[in-house]
Amino acid sequence: MKARTRISRKDFLRDLSLITGGTLVSANLMAYARSNAVPRMKLGLVTYLWAKDWDIPTLIKNCTTAGIFGVELREQHAHGVGIGLTMAERKEVKRKFEESRVKLIGLGTNQQFDYPDPLQLKESIEKTKEYVRLSVDIGATGVKVKPNEFHKEVPREKTMEQIGKSLSELGKFALDHGQQIRLEVHGEETSLLPNIKVMMDYVDNQGVKVCWNSNPTDLEGRGLEYNFNLVKDKLGDTVHIHELNDEKYPFQKLINLFAAVGYGGWMLLECSTNPDDKIAALIEQRQLWEKMIAAASR
Repeated sequence: MKARTRISRKDFLRDLSLITGGTLVSANLMAYARSNAVPRMKLGLVTYLWAKDWDIPTLIKNCTTAGIFGVELREQHAHGVGIGLTMAERKEVKRKFEESRVKLIGLGTNQQFDYPDPLQLKESIEKTKEYVRLSVDIGATGVKVKPNEFHKEVPREKTMEQIGKSLSELGKFALDHGQQIRLEVHGEETSLLPNIKVMMDYVDNQGVKVCWNSNPTDLEGRGLEYNFNLVKDKLGDTVHIHELNDEKYPFQKLINLFAAVGYGGWMLLECSTNPDDKIAALIEQRQLWEKMIAAASR
């Protein structure tokens, strides 16, 4: 992967003002703007769980208030964005985001390709293609899918090959539609990064990328840095992170690793706690993220 991109302070502040809509830039971001190598990654939100009850206008309003300017929509949540939408409804979703500061990054689905049953596998592949078409229509850029599990009756290598080849088919379809398939690092054992690498090794195109998921299993085996290096050249436009004040996961080290490879995509908050004031909680997470980004630039 390319080395960390160097941009000028002037260009950084210009780009930052686009992201923040010209609002006041925090002291943390101003501090690291003087660096010769500014991390280019951005902070966004997965609508699971903090935004699961927000419709689109509420989502846009609350994210704007919190200074969060990118979202991945999980299917079956209150925003109501799914493959059953009519074309007119899809255009309306697209319009609402285009007229706001919040960028619609993609769709988060539960589609998986580990099924031993060929009919279930085919159904999931075809449904994923429907989500790709939906993503195009609403102005997003990709669809998140996942490996989910191994099955006792099927050799693991065979399941990983099946997942990888299914992804390869979908990657070609996505490329034809200007989209990206994002493989979430998910599942009890399918989330192990050596297994994710095996799946990705079966993919023969650039339409499929890895969505890092900040799992405890990232620290297993030979450790975080080793596991990160297994997939660093396959990272997609989205990364899932969790509460940054959770000391059980080394988020600063993770952000340092992403900064070191010049990652310029979205780090999306996928939080599992249930604070009473979700907007205040989002602001707190953004401020923590800004401090970590500032530290990563040193």
